[in-house]
Amino acid sequence: MGRHRRPARPAPGPTLEARRKLTAGLAGASALVATVLALTVDPAAPPAPDRAPAGVPAAPRAAP
Repeated sequence: MGRHRRPARPAPGPTLEARRKLTAGLAGASALVATVLALTVDPAAPPAPDRAPAGVPAAPRAAP
């Protein structure tokens, strides 16, 4: 039977560093796009009927 050895891992080099930079860049760009969309796009659905519109205080509820 053959001996089982741990597979050789490639040494950290330029390709690994480039992958890490690309990953960090894509994550940053994704966060920036999500922030811009959240600030600029209006929601398509109106607020739920049991909630007051933004900026209007909720009416007090009557005690049962």
